[in-house]
This record gives sequence, structure tokens and C-alpha cells, in this order.
Amino acid sequence: MELLLNAPLSKLPPLPKICATKRKPLGARLPSCLGVERHDDMDVHKDLPQSMDHAPKEKQNDIWQLFTEAQQNILSLNKQRLTALEELDELKRENTALLDRIEQLEAKMLLNTEKEMDTLSISSELLLRIDSMVLSGMIDNAEASDLRRLVMNSRMSIAANLFQNTHKKDSELLVELRHFSSKSKKKGFHIVHISAEMAPVVSVGSLASYVTGLSCALQRKGHVVEVILPKYACLNLDEVQGLREVEAEVYSFFNGQLHKNRIWTGFTYFSRASLDYLVKSGKKPDIVHIHNWETSIVGPLFWDVFVNQGLEGTRILLTCQGFDSQCLQRPEKLALCGLDPSRLHRPDRLQDNNKTHMVNILKGGVVYSNKVIVIASMQTKAHLITELGHGMEPTLAIHKDKLLIAPYGFDKSVWDPSVDKFLPESYSEEDMKGKSVCKISLQKHLGLTKNASMILVGCMLTEVSDVYLENLKTLVWMASRKGIQFVFMLCSQNPGLRREVESLLLELKDGNVKFIDKYDEPLLHLILAGCDIILCPSLDDPVLQVPLKAIKYGAGLVALNFTDDKFGNFADHDFGRPEVSKYISNSFGNMSLSQAINEIEEDPSQWNRKITDAMAKDFSWDAECCDIHVSAYAAIKNL
Repeated sequence: MELLLNAPLSKLPPLPKICATKRKPLGARLPSCLGVERHDDMDVHKDLPQSMDHAPKEKQNDIWQLFTEAQQNILSLNKQRLTALEELDELKRENTALLDRIEQLEAKMLLNTEKEMDTLSISSELLLRIDSMVLSGMIDNAEASDLRRLVMNSRMSIAANLFQNTHKKDSELLVELRHFSSKSKKKGFHIVHISAEMAPVVSVGSLASYVTGLSCALQRKGHVVEVILPKYACLNLDEVQGLREVEAEVYSFFNGQLHKNRIWTGFTYFSRASLDYLVKSGKKPDIVHIHNWETSIVGPLFWDVFVNQGLEGTRILLTCQGFDSQCLQRPEKLALCGLDPSRLHRPDRLQDNNKTHMVNILKGGVVYSNKVIVIASMQTKAHLITELGHGMEPTLAIHKDKLLIAPYGFDKSVWDPSVDKFLPESYSEEDMKGKSVCKISLQKHLGLTKNASMILVGCMLTEVSDVYLENLKTLVWMASRKGIQFVFMLCSQNPGLRREVESLLLELKDGNVKFIDKYDEPLLHLILAGCDIILCPSLDDPVLQVPLKAIKYGAGLVALNFTDDKFGNFADHDFGRPEVSKYISNSFGNMSLSQAINEIEEDPSQWNRKITDAMAKDFSWDAECCDIHVSAYAAIKNL
């Protein structure tokens, strides 16, 4: 017997009609869809059990009802199957379109990056080759300065004209450089950083990302930037293009003796050796930019020893990430690098304000620098001088006119949702549709309920006090009961913090709260894109710059302890305060988590205007941070 139940439903014969007034034998009404061929001479009743022939009317009705339901179920299943196939095709098309979009963006970014890197690489290679020519005696210091200025002022054109000549010997390349006559009308500064860190070559704290971010921003604006680092054994030299040893001898005075140094183009000896290198190579930078206490001794060395060795036009700028690390030493140690302890161990110079028998190296950097820039996104000049000097308050008050505040930044070529390769769909302040897609993707990744209308809060934990953890516990407990979703990422290697956070989550026992137990940068992109709000232990984040990145990705900011003075109104108003600090404080500084949630739920249009306005701001290294530094360079260059 052939069954036809799997045939298309449109081809099935109509259901038999059952007449309630006139009953016919059941065998005469078998439907043809069951595949039973009926013959006139066939005695159907002989094949049916007697019980079927005399079945009560209710039982027959039940049979036909079951048959009808089966047909309807089959029809419904086929409709579902067709719908599923259509959805699958649509997903395939969306997936294909997304992959094409990613490939296009990656190709575009790769092309732009390659072009920029080629130009920077060729210019840097030429500058290093000029150093080699000086150290080997091929050219004198005067010609070297002219050639460096030529490269600096004509970076784009010189890269296009000489990129095929960089493999030549120094003598052949010198001929090409001398023949190159086009000059750029734009004049930039020549800045030499002497630093203990630089990402990604050697990165320990916030200094590394700052040196790299600022240097790249300055180069993009036409300035020539060089960085001198100590050649640590742990340096990631794979990240340095064109590194090679210069075959020349440079000596530095230390502990009463001259020491021979191996000079590498891109790295060299510290402090005294760095200045020796500048003199020997004939470099005449506009600015020597030093950082924190580690290179603050360059200030006294420069003015007491080196300024009259061809560096008369150079000025010193000191950057501090804070005044909590100062380096106290016995005065006699100054003599090791050629300084006079009796001349410097004085209250107005290097003598420490509290331990007067010691010299303070960071204080020496402040006193002997032409300008001092403190990198802090959410502080004011007056607050730093009076509250955060760590014993240097009298010195900072005396030198307050040379003190500036500059904010941190971030690399906008990496942290921008409109071109972010880590996101499933890009978006911008002009078109926010992609942010909902990112939220669904994040919810799916974390195992949360997928719903773009649910509020999602993120928090990156670094170093958090017990008080902050208690506040966090209360906030999460109250908000999660209202259906608010949370994701936490641990961005610290502190095992104690890990245990405390895990204990907190065990207490909450909430499926709306997810925890990522280690830092994951690609996932951080998606968290910032998918979250509506970012809880910040501090709005001043020197290492990850999460608050600045969160704003760019369309997430509102809430300080974990929003009543803290750092996030509220400043007693000294806006004096010496970066623009980014004013904006963040005015827009998000006094907002609690419950207030932010209420605004999203009750006044979404106002919240969206606030978010898109923030996204349009530029808080990258190229913006206010770079501008403040360039203004400082210009001011001290004219002294």
C-alpha cells in the first residue's frame, strides 16, 4: 500500500464529508489519500473488523477529527519549514554581506596603514642614516642638521622620491639626499623623547601608551619625533623597523670614567649617555622631552653640562603621570654623572622638601624644565598643586606658571566604531543601527537574554577598594532585580581582586550578571559597543582610557562612587582644567546608575542626544592632548 502523507499538501484530495443524517458503511468512505484503490467488485466489509463496521458514531467522528488535525499539523510543519529555509537564506545573505563589508574595511585600513607606515618608515630610516653618516665622520654637524630639516619638512615627497634608495650605501644615499631640493613650506618641531617606556617595545604602565600615542599624533601633524630608550634585555625589538647598530664610538662620563656605548638607532644609554649621543651625532632638537623621575636628571645635566655643546637652541619639557613617585637619593650620587652635589643640594634646586638630607630627582626635573605637563584627564591645576603634590606642594606652587594639565587620549585608528574590525556591524553618531546589532552579539556571546531593548551595563575592573566593591555590590543587586544586565571584565593580575569579585558574584547569584576573568582586548571592543552604560571605578583611567573610549562607542559614563569630589563640582572651577574634563564632568560626572537607567527608560530621546553628541567629540591623542603639547613646545622654543 502506497502512503501519500509526505506529498505536497496542495495535491492532497479534499477531506471526505460526513453526513450526520444518513450513515453509510465506513468502508465506502475510505479516503483515496491513503492509497487504497477501490473496486466495485471489492467487498470492503470483508476486510474490516466487525467492531469497525458497527462502531458508534462518536468514534468515527474522533477518527476523522484526528485525520483533520494530522493534515493541519503537516500543513503547519511545511509552513515552518519554508519559513526556516527563508530565514536561513536571509542569514546566509547577511553573513555574506557582513564578510564582504569586513573585507572591504580591512582592505581599506590596511591600505591606509601601509601608506602611512611606508612614509613614516622611510622618513625614520633616512633620519637614522643621517645619524650614521655623522657618527662615521661622513658629514659634519651643520650639514646633518640641514638634511634632517629637509627630511622633516618634506616627509611625504621625500618618501615618494627616495624609497628605492634606502638600501644603498651611506655614501650613495648621501648623493641622493644632496640632490633632493624640494622643500616643504610647513615647519614643524624636532622633538626627542628620553623615556623609560614606549609601547609596544617596552610597556609597563601608562607612560608607554602616552609616549607612543603622542609621538604618532605629532608625526601626523608634521613634526619629527625620535625616542631614546634604554636597551633593556626584554625589549620587543620585532616591533621596531630598521633597527641596526651604528659602527661608531660614543663615550659617556659616569662615576669618574668614560664608558664606551654601543649605539643602536632607536635605543641607547640613559640620561647622560642620551645627551652625549645628541651632542656626538650633531642633533639639535627643538625640544628634549623627558618623563617622570626616571629621566628628570636630564634637566640638571642639560643646563649644567650640555647646553653649551651645540644645544643652545634646545629647550626641556618634563611630563609627569603624577607626583607619587619621586626618587630620593643621597646628594653625593649626583657626582657619578658629573654634577656638583654642593651646587644642587639646595632648597631651590634638588633638596627634598621634607627629608632635607636627600636630593629629590623629580623635583630637579620640575625646577630645571622650561615647562611641566601633568597628564591627567579629570584633575585641575589648583587641585594638583594643593592636594596631589606628595610633599612637592611648595615647589609646585613656586613653579605654577610653567605647570600645564593635558588629558590622556586613545588611538582613533583602532578605537572607532565606524571602522572597528572587531564589531559585527559598524556604526557612528550619524547612524546608530549597528550598536543594537553589537548588543545582540554581545548578549549571545555572554549567554544573556538576547533583547536589544534591555539595558546592558559594563564595568572594567583594575584596582578597586573594598568600599568601591561594597558600592558595586549594592548597585548591581538593585539594578539586576529590575532586569538590567551586567558584564564585568577583570583587567588586573591581582589575585586578591579576582577572589573578591568572584565572591561578590557568588553572593548575587544572578543570571543577568556575567564575569570575564581576564583582559581580552577584542572583546573589550564589543563590550564598549554593546553596552548602554559603562561603570567606571575612576573617570581618570591612565592605563586603558576606558571612559574616553566608552564615549566614542556610544556608552554613557557612571562613576562607581559618583559622590566623590573627583567626579562632582570642582571647588576651583575650571582653572587649568582640560576641556575633556569639563565635558565629562558636566555631562556624566554627577549621574548615578539609577539616574542613568531612568533617563534611558523615561526620556530616551534626551539620552540619545547626549550620547551622539559625546560620540562626535574627539578625545584621541590627536586632539586636545597633542594641541596642548604643541602649544607648550612653541612657548618654550621662543624663550
